[in-house]
Amino acid sequence: MASSRPARSGALLSTLLILLGAAASAAVLLWAIGDPVFAAIFFAGVLALAAPLLLLGGGRRRNASAASDVAPTTDLSLLRAALDCSEAAAAVTDAHGQILAANEVWQEWFGARGPLDLPLGTDMGALLVAARRDGRAGETGLQAGEIQLSASLRVAGLDDGHVVWTLDRPVANDLAAEAERLVSGETGDRLGLAGVMSLVADPDGNLLAASRAFLLRATADGHAGLGTPLVDLLTVSPEGALLFARDGKNGTPLRIVQVPLTDSAETGPSLFLLLEDAGEFGREGGANINALLEILPLGLALADRDGRFIYLNSAFRRGAGLDRDVEPTWPGDLVVDEDKAAVSDSVRRFARGPSMSGDIAVRLRSKPEEPVAMTVAGARGLGDAAVLLSLKDNTEEDRLKRQVAQATKMQAVGQLAGGVAHDFNNILTAIIGHCDLMLMRHTPGDSDYDDIQQIRSNSNRAAGLTRQLLAFSRQQTLRPQVLQLPDVIAEVSNLLKRLLGEKVSLQVKHGRALGAVRADPGQLEQVIVNLAVNARDAMPEGGALTIQTYSVSADDVRRMGSEILPIAEYTALRVTDTGSGIPANVLPKIFEPFFTTKEVGKGTGLGLSTVYGIVKQSGGFIFAESQPGQGTSFVIYLPVNRSETPASTRKVKETTGELWGSGTILLVEDEATVRAVAERALTRHGYTVLLAENGEAAIEILEREPKIDLMISDVVMPTMDGPTTARIARQMNPDLPILFISGYAEEQLRQSIDLERVSFLAKPFSVQKLAESARDALAAK
Repeated sequence: MASSRPARSGALLSTLLILLGAAASAAVLLWAIGDPVFAAIFFAGVLALAAPLLLLGGGRRRNASAASDVAPTTDLSLLRAALDCSEAAAAVTDAHGQILAANEVWQEWFGARGPLDLPLGTDMGALLVAARRDGRAGETGLQAGEIQLSASLRVAGLDDGHVVWTLDRPVANDLAAEAERLVSGETGDRLGLAGVMSLVADPDGNLLAASRAFLLRATADGHAGLGTPLVDLLTVSPEGALLFARDGKNGTPLRIVQVPLTDSAETGPSLFLLLEDAGEFGREGGANINALLEILPLGLALADRDGRFIYLNSAFRRGAGLDRDVEPTWPGDLVVDEDKAAVSDSVRRFARGPSMSGDIAVRLRSKPEEPVAMTVAGARGLGDAAVLLSLKDNTEEDRLKRQVAQATKMQAVGQLAGGVAHDFNNILTAIIGHCDLMLMRHTPGDSDYDDIQQIRSNSNRAAGLTRQLLAFSRQQTLRPQVLQLPDVIAEVSNLLKRLLGEKVSLQVKHGRALGAVRADPGQLEQVIVNLAVNARDAMPEGGALTIQTYSVSADDVRRMGSEILPIAEYTALRVTDTGSGIPANVLPKIFEPFFTTKEVGKGTGLGLSTVYGIVKQSGGFIFAESQPGQGTSFVIYLPVNRSETPASTRKVKETTGELWGSGTILLVEDEATVRAVAERALTRHGYTVLLAENGEAAIEILEREPKIDLMISDVVMPTMDGPTTARIARQMNPDLPILFISGYAEEQLRQSIDLERVSFLAKPFSVQKLAESARDALAAK
């Protein structure tokens, strides 16, 4: 009613304006001609013409006003047609969640239930409130039985009084999703016309998708909800025949073929093909099955009871490496001679036994290097076809398994090597220490001096072997610094020329814009020397050794497609020789400790394992490439370090200074020989030494001794280890300096020891080195 008042006011105003205009025009006409009769006629004519126009305009305004007062109506048929354009389950509800219209997918999945009545594992009412507040809302990870769904809500309508709901399964680009799409679409319809019903079910037997032919046959109304158990739709007769549950025991038996869509039917969905025919499998039905197998992206083939091929689809031919004009007769024709018997036996067993499936590893004639998995399954109800075969390329899976097995073996051997090296370092520490103490009492020229020096020299050689073991197990002590690889190669190039001899030429090539790396320059020199010596031994008649450095960008790594090398920027070092090469069966073992192809007495088998350990401990990666008779290349990738300025690799001569000192030192060491040597060495340099064979004894000494200037402790000890002892000691004396002695890497120990002002001394050590470390630790107090 309020809107009609302005309309009436507008009409009245228009009428008054027309009357005033007509009167004014008649007055002017009367003044001009002086004839009142003519002026009156003119005034009446204007009124006659204006009256219909006024009536027409008012009617239109009244009609418009009346039309505006009538609420718009909803065309539900048009709304349902629009919703059916969506492949997801879609519905429109009012503001309170009452359903107004839903598409066919919604009705197929949920029937007439509204969204608020669906058990999806979340509060749909809260989702509706959020949509009305924000205009839209959504949620993923909803569960409809065994099926995951995602929900999307959007407020719509002139007065925002309606909500559009969309429920859909997450799209996955995999074979199972493609099979579900084919089965529920036109492909499923065409199979149904050929008499083949199809469906996709999860490992628990719940329906994921089905063709219309199956739904019309299995249900009364042609609809089955998402996740419906197949046991509700199918049953088994007392004779073991598969039947539709709605037909009862007198139904027509079904023939069924299960095609797993993943590696195993027990863990992934499967495609099921059903035929409703108890008679012989005719020629027309066989053609339909062949057509089905041809459109599937799986490599599938059919064989009869004798094992002869009946049909091979294109995917199977490609997987087996067959040409178009080649028609194999037996499955054994596809594999190497050694695997023929196993394939023939499997085909005969599954053809005559129960309907089961199994995998066997075979090598194809077209690709004898890498094994593939052949799945053999017994087929029933397919006429002459008794066996279904499929091929799966296991190349990538086998490669990953070998890599994992190799990494596990290297880790286990590394742990063993580290443990052996740790115990051996304790023995060498005692030997070297006693030699140093004896040399303090002997001078050059004494009868025993040379013998003691010989013992000490051999002990240092043994210490070098333990360092190699620790390098392989990535537990040696490194002194990393930021440097440039060309500087390291320049330092060692003169030594390499002497080692290689006259028969082997050395070529060094450096790339541009090389990034700095962080590594121990001395250990990198050892890596280069070890690789060069191995290359020299592989070229007894002479040849060329090329050392090349170049930069590797992140894009280059991405193009490599390596699953081992992380995507980052690297500086690469390639060492290439022109020697005899490494056989393919030996190449995976070259980095294992004590593995060598050299004659007895000419190699320890620790060279390449040491290289491997140093590169890994430096954060890098090493790969070997070789072809027999064409030489070998070792490529080392070290990550680029941009945080610090490269340091010079020139070695600086260390100054020793005075080693004598004073003060009380608490020595904690569980190895008696090491404890005895360290005590004598420190006492000879002026210190008072208190001994503790374990952490508990050390704590007791700290409790009763008021003044201790330094604690020297082993790291690995029984009951209470060194770090635990040090933490308790720091609680009792916060300013106590601590010197750890250990055969393991300093970097590894610092990661596990969260204490400040802690020094490290690597085993085996000499008497002089122990005195220097004690002096430095006391000086830093």
